[in-house]
Amino acid sequence: MATPLPTDPPEHGAGPAERAIALTSFRAIERLLLLMIVAMTLAAAGFEIYRVIAQQSVNLADILLMFLYAEVIGMIAAFYGGRESPFVYPIFIAITALARLIVLQGKEMAPENIVFEAGAILLLAIAAVIIARASRA
Repeated sequence: MATPLPTDPPEHGAGPAERAIALTSFRAIERLLLLMIVAMTLAAAGFEIYRVIAQQSVNLADILLMFLYAEVIGMIAAFYGGRESPFVYPIFIAITALARLIVLQGKEMAPENIVFEAGAILLLAIAAVIIARASRA
């Protein structure tokens, strides 16, 4: 078997130049998608505010929905700021979404489903604490 030349591509994976191009491309795509998510979240929040003003009525589900929007923006800000673990934000979003589901369907839901969803919220809260403490260590 012949000895590979330094200019030969590696047998497995991409070379350093290809990796650099791929990483730069993926980062650009990621940033573009994050900016699109911010724009869509702000638009959705604007539509929700308009709806609340038009109906002249605010309920708990509306407030929880605004928290969801704020948490999505916070997750993206944490990604760009690098100040804390961005992995906790999707957990916060899931907790808020489950709480909103309980509020919206609370009266019609079977009691055991409420207990299951509350248990899921507790499990997510424990996971958030573990991840937050692990990221500080």
